Amino acid sequence: MTIATSFAGRAPFFYGWVILACACCAGFSRQGPAVATLSIFVDPMTSEFGWSRTALSGAVSIGGVLAAMAAPFIGPTLDSKGPRVVLCLAVLGTAAATALLSLTQSLIVFYLLFCFARMNFAGPYDLGIYGAVSNWFVARRAFAISTVSLVQMAGLVAMPLIAFFAMQAADWRGAWLAVGLTVLVVGFVPTWLFMIRRPEDVGLNPDGRGKAMDRGTDGVAEFVEPAFSRRQALATPSFWLLSLFTIFVFPVQAGVSLHQAPHLIERGLDPLVAATVVSGFSLIAAVVSFGLGFWPRRWPIRLALVASAVALGASAWAMIAISSEAGGYGSAVLFGIGIGGLMTMLPLAWANYFGRQSFGAIRGIALTVQVLAQAAGPVFSGLLRDLTGDYALSLTCFAVLGFGGALAVLFARPPSRPLRD
Repeated sequence: MTIATSFAGRAPFFYGWVILACACCAGFSRQGPAVATLSIFVDPMTSEFGWSRTALSGAVSIGGVLAAMAAPFIGPTLDSKGPRVVLCLAVLGTAAATALLSLTQSLIVFYLLFCFARMNFAGPYDLGIYGAVSNWFVARRAFAISTVSLVQMAGLVAMPLIAFFAMQAADWRGAWLAVGLTVLVVGFVPTWLFMIRRPEDVGLNPDGRGKAMDRGTDGVAEFVEPAFSRRQALATPSFWLLSLFTIFVFPVQAGVSLHQAPHLIERGLDPLVAATVVSGFSLIAAVVSFGLGFWPRRWPIRLALVASAVALGASAWAMIAISSEAGGYGSAVLFGIGIGGLMTMLPLAWANYFGRQSFGAIRGIALTVQVLAQAAGPVFSGLLRDLTGDYALSLTCFAVLGFGGALAVLFARPPSRPLRD
């Protein structure tokens, strides 16, 4: 029996809040190999080794493809062993890989280490964080997921700053060491010490409620959690509609995120304005993510996802003819609303629609679709930019994809109770 399991049952508060704190720490540490963190290293590493920026950024896409391949196999491990094993291995692997990047002497070494870190970022981290939160929270799941999303965005702000200041104090090699050490201390220690698989393992119920957690004061059931196996989930229209939604919107999310600043500069905006527009959408996304934590259970989740997709499509459409700072900030607001809704409500939909029983196995399949869609967006946008000379065509396509995603998810109602296999 671990210290955590002996304490959890006797704690004067619901132990799920400890689990949420652990998931937040893991989410913060996840940003070690984030694209924003890598961007701090692009100039010094390409200057020292003479690499092209295309060669350096290719590691991001390859890491995503590796995560897509691994996710279906990691999901069942999450269901059987719990998030502690998955997250601890992800944190240790990421900490080691990012720290060892300080020893980089060749492009192949960089690829081996950074691709491994990105695979952890896109696969095990995502499954472990949302699996832990979904296991411990049902009625309060929206609030828990929104809190994790907020902390992950805080990590996305902090990790590049940690790298930047470490680089000022030493060099880029010292900065990678600082990133690796931060990942290890923030992510590993609390997860290893305090993470527990499910509340039932220590005699508790999700949300800290009693045995009648699924019944209202009048004795009528308020919410009975579904319990789908992966096979049962794959047989529902809801699974495929959510997957289609994912295919539509994640190229928009990734493609616009990477190419937004260069497009604004090409449209005549000052580089400083372009940078603040990017920061602005991140801030809006953080606020929206947290606000959606209070989404009422009686309101369909798909409505929030429809609004998110519409906001993403509208932001892409608005960016096409931007010619002023006001237009840039307006598109950032729309994009931030879309990103914030996507980050919070899509994980919530997967958990609420199909339950905790096989969350990892089901989410593992969905995550493969998501990661591949994300990898396609930047490549698609960059290719069309090179062919046409500007981003107008790619943004038009992204607008169509966003609105198409809204239409697909509009029909993604919660599935009926699963039949026996």
